[in-house]
Amino acid sequence: MNRLQKTLLISLVSISAVTWFVSKDQPDMMTAMMTYNPMAISLFVMSWTAGMAAMMFPAISPMVLLYNKLIKGNNGETVTITSYSFRMALFVGCYLAVWALTGLVLLLMWSIPMNAFLMEVGRNDLQIVYGILLIAAGAYQFSPLKSKCLGYCESPMSFFMRRWKSGTIGAVKMGTYHGLYCLGCCWPYFLLMVALGWMNLLWMGLFAGIIFGEKVWSRGILISKAVGIGFIIWGLFTIG
Repeated sequence: MNRLQKTLLISLVSISAVTWFVSKDQPDMMTAMMTYNPMAISLFVMSWTAGMAAMMFPAISPMVLLYNKLIKGNNGETVTITSYSFRMALFVGCYLAVWALTGLVLLLMWSIPMNAFLMEVGRNDLQIVYGILLIAAGAYQFSPLKSKCLGYCESPMSFFMRRWKSGTIGAVKMGTYHGLYCLGCCWPYFLLMVALGWMNLLWMGLFAGIIFGEKVWSRGILISKAVGIGFIIWGLFTIG
């Protein structure tokens, strides 16, 4: 690992550490869900995005390091420090933008039906809904889409062989595609965090560890299936 790669890795880990510290004081998610207050929603999205940086940057570091290597060795292209830094920022920034938008969509799509649902049902019915969510999240861990997305996430070279585009436009497209593949891998975890109110450091740390294992270990699919079994069993107990 050369000096630039070490600097890049340290930067990712440092940003992750800082955003973990920022994420310790979560805004009141229920206020955003119940009132649709623009300020509360904005605070949630900012906190969510910081949380995504904290959780995901360690897991995406192999992808970012390989992108760094490919930029430097791309067909003899001369890349200035400014151009290099701009492309890296775009790649990571577009990745984060996918997750920022995902947080907003999850918040609104979950809160709108639930605000109406809560007025009509009791706590037992709500437990059934939570159990169904857990079972659905667990079942997704065994789906072909999960396997396909995880395959690209845990094999950076496969991703770039399929999606490589040079230049700044390429950085935007690849960062966005990487975010979408990552979303395809991990959306059940974050749906549960929003739906069940698990936006705290304990659950963030647990899911960050699971995601890191899935993406870094060559047999990460085994982790996802084990988690899927756990979700299904938990969901059945919740319904029962």
